[in-house]
Amino acid sequence: MERIEGYSSQPNSSFTPGSPIYGYGVAKVLDSGHPDLKAGDLVWGTTYWEEYSRIPAPEGLIKIHHTDVPLSYYTGILGMPGLTAYVGFYEICSPKKGEHVFISAAAGAVGQLVGQFAKLMGCYVVGSAGSKEKVDLLKNKLGFDEAFNYKEEADLNASFKRYFPEGIDIYFENVGGKMLDAVLLNMRAHGRIAACGMISQYNLDHAEGVTNLMHLVYKRIRLHGFSVSDHYHLHPKFMQFMLPYIRQGKIVYVEDIVEGLESGPRALVGLFKGLNFGKQVVDISA
Repeated sequence: MERIEGYSSQPNSSFTPGSPIYGYGVAKVLDSGHPDLKAGDLVWGTTYWEEYSRIPAPEGLIKIHHTDVPLSYYTGILGMPGLTAYVGFYEICSPKKGEHVFISAAAGAVGQLVGQFAKLMGCYVVGSAGSKEKVDLLKNKLGFDEAFNYKEEADLNASFKRYFPEGIDIYFENVGGKMLDAVLLNMRAHGRIAACGMISQYNLDHAEGVTNLMHLVYKRIRLHGFSVSDHYHLHPKFMQFMLPYIRQGKIVYVEDIVEGLESGPRALVGLFKGLNFGKQVVDISA
């Protein structure tokens, strides 16, 4: 809801109270005056939390051509979160076989994919999550080498030394705060950090400080903040990469789907408490 200078290329990127909430969604075109879209087309992109919407600038919508996968995947693995995981891991972190990878919020929409990408590369992969059930998911279904419940770790620095005795090459950052501070102490020389988000900080009145930033200098670490909106030109390349893995069952995706628009607020608030199990999706109108 807060307007942050430089965050988005869209002129009206902040939320105006009283207007419909917007976000990434999947929709069916009922009527169109745009030459590239016709009635019956399926699209994904920025839509609104309502059953019917008028989209005045549909240039940002992407037509769906592959319907042999669940349409909900275009809100996740084949949409913004999937492209985020792809760009952050492959384009920004430049992974190499055998490297040591840590992912925070690893059971979420993005993290679960980054971990699987890293395993396909032949990396050693550890993730953190907020419950025993999510830790079990990471290890037993998504193929992570190790995972831990950060809520049960009194000393994160000691935790990283246990899981990464030789240090971390790549950190996919989704949490920030104390997690980032502890990771910095355990990064290897020439490590890479893709800063995708920092969910621990979003709703704080005063953001937590990070005290170990000098390790960026000591270890020549590259910390790269990014927004997927700068990388949509890579979406066709991403689809060519991702679809075969989905169809072959080499990458799986976990979704947490709630029914009805009235379930949306509860699902949204639950994200900040870690109540979702995988990608949170609201099925507004089947």
